Amino acid sequence: MNRITEPGFIRTDDGASLFFRDWAPQRGDGGPVVFVSSWSLPSDSWAYQMLALTEAGLRCVAYDRRGHGRSSDTALRPADGGCGFDRLADDLAAVLEALDLRNVTLVGHSMGPGEIVRYLTRHGTRRVARVVMIGTITPMLARGDDNPDGVLPAYFDQFQTEQLARDFPKWLEDNIRPFVTPDTSPSMMEWVKAMALQASLRTLLDCHRAIAAADFRQELRSITVPALIIHGDQDVTSPVALAHRTAALMPDARLSIFEGAPHGLFLTHMDRLNRELLDFARGC
Repeated sequence: MNRITEPGFIRTDDGASLFFRDWAPQRGDGGPVVFVSSWSLPSDSWAYQMLALTEAGLRCVAYDRRGHGRSSDTALRPADGGCGFDRLADDLAAVLEALDLRNVTLVGHSMGPGEIVRYLTRHGTRRVARVVMIGTITPMLARGDDNPDGVLPAYFDQFQTEQLARDFPKWLEDNIRPFVTPDTSPSMMEWVKAMALQASLRTLLDCHRAIAAADFRQELRSITVPALIIHGDQDVTSPVALAHRTAALMPDARLSIFEGAPHGLFLTHMDRLNRELLDFARGC
């Protein structure tokens, strides 16, 4: 059973402890917006979206993926539990069920949209009204015979064995500038790196393997709730072609391309993003 065991923490069915933050609107009684973070980042990364939306009258919930931020490390779970998309989708279900959230707008960044898609195909749409996918990794990253434009598997292997497993702080330092824009402050970049360094290396490796192996093409065709797909045309982490392919597969998807935006557009283009999130969550 998924339940709140102490303020700010949800215990999942396999014994993991998920930290969550639940911000009530400053006025009004708007519907809930639930945020699912990027690979390596915790719920803190959504602070500027949560602040804007609660000021505008919406309830905002975000949680730390297991092995990220304040949630328990994956090493504490049963060895056969893994950290794949099935397990992570069940964690999202645990949050929605423990807080009994309904008519939810789900918002995910990067890896997060994969968790949202898998949640919908495993748990259905009973609690979900609409979804937002930002800088998505869907429908598929790895190159294959039927995905010739994908990333070579050797690249994933190299990152996992030579960068993540050997010097993750250096990789963060080398890759933080393409994540943001040239005018992003050094302090903001330091904040992003500090958040990523909170994550468990074991979990980061498990999650990256899940990302590299994932194929959401069939699942996307079955997502019937309205979807807003937001992507930067300067995203070097998840090329913008992924957004176009994702939108083409979904029955009810609207695509919004941010000119000049990188993967970290939730920081670099927060004003436009917050406006679009607010309008979409309100059904506009």
